[in-house]
This record gives sequence, structure tokens and C-alpha cells, in this order.
Amino acid sequence: MSESLLDQTITLSTGRRVGVADFGSASTTTTSVLWCHGGPGSRLEPAHVADAARAAGMRLIGIDRPGYGLSPPQPGRTIGDWVPEALEVADSLGIDRFVTVGVSSGGAFALAVAALAPERVLGVVSCCALTDMRNRSCRATMSKRHALDVWDAPDRDSALAAATEAHGAHGERMGMELRDALPASDLALFRDPVWFGQLMAEGPSMFAYGLQGYTDDRIADRDGWTEFDVHTIRCPVTVLQGDQDIMISVEHARYTASLIPGAQLRLIEGAGHFS
Repeated sequence: MSESLLDQTITLSTGRRVGVADFGSASTTTTSVLWCHGGPGSRLEPAHVADAARAAGMRLIGIDRPGYGLSPPQPGRTIGDWVPEALEVADSLGIDRFVTVGVSSGGAFALAVAALAPERVLGVVSCCALTDMRNRSCRATMSKRHALDVWDAPDRDSALAAATEAHGAHGERMGMELRDALPASDLALFRDPVWFGQLMAEGPSMFAYGLQGYTDDRIADRDGWTEFDVHTIRCPVTVLQGDQDIMISVEHARYTASLIPGAQLRLIEGAGHFS
């Protein structure tokens, strides 16, 4: 894959710059997929499934949210704010209709596009994703260091300081406390030189602006899904979750699936957050 296709920038009508990675070809595509990365994450996240997607006729488009990769931070951004950016990226690439895939923090963004632009979205996959944080039971399952300390901070500067203290200025401490608790399926991935090599290659993009993107993701999801209504989604939705996920409780997947008409809940036995 040419680096030029993975390191594109698109200047939006607002003047904002957005980083984009194009893992497919319009000439061989039957379905385009806008990939909403995790937090932290970047446009490069879908690299590990790109070959399989191309073989299936899918064109994966990774998009840096503000504060990640090639997209400068946008303090105060919300989940709904990102939807016009995603649509403008699709327009610039000549993509009319598409599937959205959202992983972890990205699940809400994938669902928001479907709720706010129903005429554009063919289907959604929400994978190992946070649910609407207005649900107190699901909110209570979240890690203090990964979420609660940031949510409880009085302002963005304090939230950024809490995230940086917990995870390191470039994410070097992120997940250290979880490694001994990860299920066998996740540990196997971390031992896979190909998968782990791709994760390490993505690292500089994940933390191009330190913990700003991560912090702004947490601030955006702190108060729940107030800008879009998932009850209005009518395209097919799959809520996918590993039943051994220790980072996002299976309770989140069950609740999200209960909110969306006709959503299919798929729990993968033995799989964790990464696998």
C-alpha cells in the first residue's frame, strides 16, 4: 500500500485539516467503509484487516478524529460535530453511500453518522464500544484511570492533566495495569509480530498531539448521546463484542443493542477487547 494513500490530508470547507488513509480502490470496490477508530487510535487502525477487506471488495477509509494523526486538535468538539467531517471526507473521495464501523470509542461516532445522515449509511458495525453514558449501570463499569478521572475533571486542562498522569505524555503507560488481566485471545495478538508491528507503527499517529485526542474523546462521551437518537436508525446494525472484554463490559453491548430497532447483538466467545 502506497504511503501517499495512507497519509492523505483533506482540507474541509471549515478550513480544518483531516488525515485520511485509503485502504482500497474505487475501481474494485463494491462497498465503502468509513472506519471510526478507537480512543486512542488513528486513520491507520484498520491496517490489520485491510487485506481481507480488499479481497471481499471493501474499501476501508480510516479518518483521524481531531487530535490524532494528521488532524489538529479541536477542543470542545462533540460526537455530533464529527459527522459533517466524515460526510465531507466521503464526498471528497467520491463516496455516496457507505457502511460505518466504529471500534471502542469510535462506536458512538459510527452510530451518530447513521442517525444524523440516514440517507448515506448502508449499515453499522459497533465493535467493543462504549454505550450511551447516561446509563448509570454501564457508566459504573468504566475504569477510574481510563475514564472516570477524565470525566470528573472540572475543565479540559484538568482532564488533559489527569489523562497524561495516568497514561504518560505519549501513552507509554496506557494499559500497563491491564496486561496481566487480558484474556488469552488478546495476549495472543500482542505476541503476533505482524499485528503488534502494525500497532507499534500506528503509535506515533495515536499520540501525535499527546493525550489531547484521547481527552477530547472522553469529554465528548462523558454526558452521553444527547446530539443524536439511535432509536431513529433504520439501517442494519451489528453490535459486536468479545465476551472476555475487560476494558468495555459486555453490559455496554447489550444496552446499545436494546436501544436500536432490529440491531443484532453478536457476542464472540473467548474474544477480548483487542481480539
